[in-house]
Amino acid sequence: MTYCVGLRLNRGLVFMSDTRTNAGVDDISQVKKMTSWEEPGERVITLLSAGNLATTQAVVSLLDERGKAPDDRNPSIMRAPSMFQVATIVGETLREVVKTYAEEGQEARSPFGATLIVGGQIKGSEPRLFLIYPAGNFIEASADSPFFQSGEKKYGRPILVRAFDPNMSFEDAVKLLLVSFDSTIRANLAVDLPLDMHVYESDSFAIKHEQRVESDDAYFQQISQGWGDALRSAFQSLPDFRYDH
Repeated sequence: MTYCVGLRLNRGLVFMSDTRTNAGVDDISQVKKMTSWEEPGERVITLLSAGNLATTQAVVSLLDERGKAPDDRNPSIMRAPSMFQVATIVGETLREVVKTYAEEGQEARSPFGATLIVGGQIKGSEPRLFLIYPAGNFIEASADSPFFQSGEKKYGRPILVRAFDPNMSFEDAVKLLLVSFDSTIRANLAVDLPLDMHVYESDSFAIKHEQRVESDDAYFQQISQGWGDALRSAFQSLPDFRYDH
């Protein structure tokens, strides 16, 4: 499994994903689940993938290939006129891959499903963020729903719901995501470091801030320890429970 998050801030977009993938407790490996495409000065697009690894890798490969040689039947996300069209192309590609695998593979219940988060900016419009479902349909982030999660989202969601603010700085947004990922990692063995991060500033139209957070990263360790200490301190500060009798 995995954990991926995309945030829509007033200043831009922030993406983070883990790298653990497993096909059982004795078959664990690391795979990058974040892919970015860039045409400097014109567009930046980032994709986060969760779900069947063969499906997500096939989708990314097709998007890459069609970006190099687009045609009327296979449009390119690098030529799409809007991020809405980018989301449409990605959704159609996902649906195509899932259908192909379902027709050629063994029968099973949703064995080839995947959920994607795609966001970015094309010159002439604002940054946009979308969540794409396994069927290829999608929804867009808004003021009421300013972030998307995929994969093992339940452990880190309460932190985002309580602390997210669209006006926050990129630095605070990254710190918030690291707390969310730390809580998820501690609760679920299917999610683990390293973490991939991409911070996109509105109207920059360039990939400037990409980073991998390794397991020995000093800042992550400081966040993990500090969050644990803060929770214990907050718990101890709450009023004591008293029985009614």
